[in-house]
Amino acid sequence: QVQLVESGGGLVQAGGSLRLSCVVSGSIFSINAMAWYRQAPGKQRELIADVTRGGTTTYADSVKGRFTISRDNAKNTVHLQMNSLKTEDTGVYYCRVDHWDGVAGTSTDYWGQGTQVTVSS
Repeated sequence: QVQLVESGGGLVQAGGSLRLSCVVSGSIFSINAMAWYRQAPGKQRELIADVTRGGTTTYADSVKGRFTISRDNAKNTVHLQMNSLKTEDTGVYYCRVDHWDGVAGTSTDYWGQGTQVTVSS
């Protein structure tokens, strides 16, 4: 089994910054893509940013230029640096990883429990 634990959420004023972290642990064979999602109140969960094992990143238009995703393959960790936060960035942020089990030959998505980010005006 693979477990994900997120941290770094909290309350911040508009214009401020937060850094989210997600640590992956357990029976890890290989982690492919790592990603952050956001679920705002009353809305569906949406993809915010993802990063491939090789470091290629993509971002939602709503966060481009403000958020930066990064990963440390040696530590099985992914971060999300969030700058110039807006009230509309409020929501629960989830980490997801695409785990490859080379023994079983299967790929499985694992999710963290989520961390709350609240941006006040």
